[in-house]
Amino acid sequence: MADDREESLEKRRAQLEAKLATKRVEAKVEEASEARSEVSRKGYAQAMKLSSEFISAIVVGAVLGYVFDRFVGTAPWGMIVLLLLGFCAGVLNVLRSAGVVAHPLDDKDDKK
Repeated sequence: MADDREESLEKRRAQLEAKLATKRVEAKVEEASEARSEVSRKGYAQAMKLSSEFISAIVVGAVLGYVFDRFVGTAPWGMIVLLLLGFCAGVLNVLRSAGVVAHPLDDKDDKK
């Protein structure tokens, strides 16, 4: 009777180990999937940040150009010039955020 009990315990222990091994494999697969989705979310967040910086710079340039034209009376020229400046500022902001161009304060830190 003791042998039957020991065999039964060993059989249940083996079954439990097999189930645990299966759960561990499933957990690793789920963890890898979560890591991939986190990278994807970071990419989307970066894209939204860059696009909003670019569009906001253009909009600010257009609004300032419109206001400048209304007060000074230089019909399309203020809008054209400040819209182009806004576009350039937007491109520069995107390049800085992406890390392609250094920030202006980085040069001062390097000289110390």
